[in-house]
Amino acid sequence: MIVIPMAGRSQRFLDAGYDRPKHALPLHGRSVFDHAVGSFAAEFERTPFLIIARGEAADYARQAGAALGVKDCTVVALDRPTAGQAETVALGLEAAGTAAETPLTIFNIDTFRPGFRFPGAPLAGMDGWLEVFRGEGANWSYVRPGAGEAPLALETAEKRPISDLCCTGLYHFARAADFAWALAEERKAPQAAELYVAPIYNHLIRAGRRIGYRLIGRDEVVFCGTPAEYEALLSGPASPP
Repeated sequence: MIVIPMAGRSQRFLDAGYDRPKHALPLHGRSVFDHAVGSFAAEFERTPFLIIARGEAADYARQAGAALGVKDCTVVALDRPTAGQAETVALGLEAAGTAAETPLTIFNIDTFRPGFRFPGAPLAGMDGWLEVFRGEGANWSYVRPGAGEAPLALETAEKRPISDLCCTGLYHFARAADFAWALAEERKAPQAAELYVAPIYNHLIRAGRRIGYRLIGRDEVVFCGTPAEYEALLSGPASPP
């Protein structure tokens, strides 16, 4: 299952004077929503999608998902703000009645991964993995890699640089039950002000689960989460890379 949480308020865009939420903003003939969800076009016919939204955004997601051609698209409408992306996902999974053994791939509504394909071995056999690129700064989630050749994560962190492996916002869990358990553990002593997804992998790592990372090139991911990033894309090539 591909899970797209979009329950935020787009506050930075509203504060910058935009008259609509970021997922509905036009970008070279398509919407930001179309670019983000369209990252997974190869999965439209074979993988269920779960989109979690609030208010009018839920209606938008239903219409836009159908227009894109997503064959199995469930939209869960939330009636209140959440404590972070991880809680948003948890509420959506519960409302959708997601089975414990369902694989989850979580992705942001304001990030694009053109031509995305799921990896094979060794990541396909692990209990979970995060997608990363090499970068720096205090605004990313991070992965601390192991010393061996296997792409294993030893630690994850939010807004705390513990390596140069920055997360793209794509998180995979082999089982929905693992996500739920790790989030329950995180709630006992949250590592950040919000319930982010990246830090909850630490509970799985400490429990002995194999969590990996997939390193991609910085040019393979497009970020559109701030007005400045959106405006840069507007003035760039007609089609994001």
